[in-house]
Amino acid sequence: MGPAPSRHSDDPTDRELLRLHCAGDKQAFGELFRRHRDRMWAVALRTTRDPELAADAVQDGFISAFRRADSFRGDSAVTTWLHRIIVNACLDRLRRQRPTSQLPEYELADRHDEHASTEVRLDVEQALTRLPEAQRAALVLVDLHGVSVAEAADILGVAEGTIKSRCHRGRAALAELLALG
Repeated sequence: MGPAPSRHSDDPTDRELLRLHCAGDKQAFGELFRRHRDRMWAVALRTTRDPELAADAVQDGFISAFRRADSFRGDSAVTTWLHRIIVNACLDRLRRQRPTSQLPEYELADRHDEHASTEVRLDVEQALTRLPEAQRAALVLVDLHGVSVAEAADILGVAEGTIKSRCHRGRAALAELLALG
């Protein structure tokens, strides 16, 4: 992820901006949006692998955050809260556009053997679509996007042990599906 947007020491923190927004300040949420839109765009693009879907998901996510700002409990950073909202908006968009829950293309094989790379990628994508959504989401975040278990737990709103369990069960099921070919 890129560097965090610069903030002067006298600028309000993200938490303060969210609090000001909830108190009726018309400019506060706009500043949050300006600070984090590029990072959230990058998250959405990595999650959807589709610029149009990513743009829609970012819009959906920020609208949701704007409307639900009072639901922020302060258990995590504002950026983690936004990240979770954006990823959920991406997953919603992917589900709506692709009823079979196809996942975006990922480079999973040797790039020097294009035919084998394509076959492996297609096999893995096909197998991933057969996993339960919770296992698939955990695997995509942890194994394909390299998100830490702790961050994946925050994003999906579950315990770290749940992410570890879903990844373990998902990998085992994936291996079995790929072995059956």
